[in-house]
Amino acid sequence: MKNVYLFLLAGLIGVELALGVFVAPAIFYPQRYMGESPLTHFESGVIMTQIFIKYNYALLFVSAFALLFELFGPKGKTSFYIKISSFALAFINLSLALAFVFYFTDFIIAAQAMGEEMTMGNAEFDAMHKASEYVMKLMLMAQTLLFFISAIKPKSQA
Repeated sequence: MKNVYLFLLAGLIGVELALGVFVAPAIFYPQRYMGESPLTHFESGVIMTQIFIKYNYALLFVSAFALLFELFGPKGKTSFYIKISSFALAFINLSLALAFVFYFTDFIIAAQAMGEEMTMGNAEFDAMHKASEYVMKLMLMAQTLLFFISAIKPKSQA
């Protein structure tokens, strides 16, 4: 079961890195690859939002699974400090995931539904989008730390 947990966590980290490093730059700056962009920045944002809506399902599933695994999964002879640290990271990750999905994503979808003028050059939208990027980076850090802490084998198994 622990291997499934680590696989899911590593997969989620990989998806997040791919979204940030490969997908977002290609969608928001298609002119780098095609010459003139066939999409406006707003249209690129709508496409990216649709990608994030699909990603949100995986994010919530893996984040909830991680917290449940840290609460109820086998621990072996893992030290108390490792148990507390991994639980805290899983809790932080799930909290950030819930905020990302139900607060930031909802705000961005609602703003896009009101039209381009609500997103392009809008200070409130820009601040919210920047905050969502920070939340994503914090989640990625928490997940990476959780992966490595969870991958530690108790001394009796080393």
